[in-house]
Amino acid sequence: MREEFYKVFLAEDEIPKSWYNITADLKTPLDPPLDPSTKELIDPNKLKAIFPEELIKQEMATNAFVPIPEEVLEFYKQYRPTPLIRAKRLEKILDTPAKIFYKYEGATPSGSHKLNTAIPQAYYNKREGIKRLATETGAGQWGSALAIACSFFGLDCTVYMVKVSYNQKPYRRILMETFGAKVIPSPSEFTEAGRRILAQDPNSPGSLGIAISEAVEDAATHSDTNYALGSVLNHVILHQTIIGEEAKLQMEKIDEYPDIVIGCCGGGSNFAGISFPFLRDKLRNGKNVRAIAVEPAACPTLTKGQFAYDYGDVAGLTPLLKMYTVGSQFIPPSIHAGGLRYHGDSPIVSRLYKDGIIEARAYKQREVFEAAILFAKSEGIIPAPESSHAIKAAIDEAIKAREEGVKKTILISLSGHGHFDLAAYENYLSGRLEDVEISDEDIEKSLSKLP
Repeated sequence: MREEFYKVFLAEDEIPKSWYNITADLKTPLDPPLDPSTKELIDPNKLKAIFPEELIKQEMATNAFVPIPEEVLEFYKQYRPTPLIRAKRLEKILDTPAKIFYKYEGATPSGSHKLNTAIPQAYYNKREGIKRLATETGAGQWGSALAIACSFFGLDCTVYMVKVSYNQKPYRRILMETFGAKVIPSPSEFTEAGRRILAQDPNSPGSLGIAISEAVEDAATHSDTNYALGSVLNHVILHQTIIGEEAKLQMEKIDEYPDIVIGCCGGGSNFAGISFPFLRDKLRNGKNVRAIAVEPAACPTLTKGQFAYDYGDVAGLTPLLKMYTVGSQFIPPSIHAGGLRYHGDSPIVSRLYKDGIIEARAYKQREVFEAAILFAKSEGIIPAPESSHAIKAAIDEAIKAREEGVKKTILISLSGHGHFDLAAYENYLSGRLEDVEISDEDIEKSLSKLP
């Protein structure tokens, strides 16, 4: 390995041709989704009301690799492969023997990893004659990605944006509208689910669970419209593995392999995207690699939640999924990492955590932004608040390596840039950013309402 390198690239023709489906290698099978009305095993045909047939097949797939359509690969080539970068200046500041690498997904047109699944979702829906997609978004990264993908394929796009983020991040809204999306602050008067929430709390800040209810209702009540989800579901997790598949090839080029893989975790798609291709080696061959999912203390789904069946939304319109949850009725505090304000986690990520294959930890806002500032000053990239959770964990692991005098190779997913999050940085720099941590009592109260 040449010590002077900073970035590792792949050529366009080296983009992986398949997504990796980790369910083929799970030691414990996933618990099946349940019908929200009957609580019995769901009939896959019922999902056709909001999803195209190909995505339903991917949701249920058991084969280890799913070929990426040529049409999707052509769009991927506009921004993929993304660079693998070594954080040498950060290593020097930390005076650590650890090597820190980050896979930079902020180099995409939407500024985050979300386009990796937005493109195939738009493609499959267009292929089946759908005219419009409805979705939710927290921080706006997923909504931005879907707006771009819909513009690629000539689809209309409606985005229910969590109201607190709609107000905190106006430039995300403008970006979505620039690509033709209709952006609605959620909860709204446009759906029965939204009206019900506003009747209970006219000042509701919203949540991803509420916005999902609105988007699902919108899709289910319009025959030309389907629903698109940016995280949690198996097919979304599948599409994001392009990140880790590329990272493996890039690390092979420099004869490296991570001891630790780290990603922020809200619904789980970013964490899964970077870690699952490496966990394949752990599950199949016993490779000694640690994977750490990092979440906010304000919404500690894995670290304080319960492994149980729960709805993916507030109104109970989605199938019941077996996952770690703090309760679908839980309304997270208005933290700036809006993409991590979700009550549940991917069933696959949840199963891996339940089985002890992966680790999880939670951080408060101010320590996360402290890590983000350090990273920005050393690497020249302002990271998204969500991504900064992974940075904080990487810094802690690098310091631990220094204290123990051991060499470690750390890989993180820098899932997006923070150019639209500068108001959050202003709050931190001015001392107005407050730490928020949910009490065990509040979590127990929310969990008591599980179906």
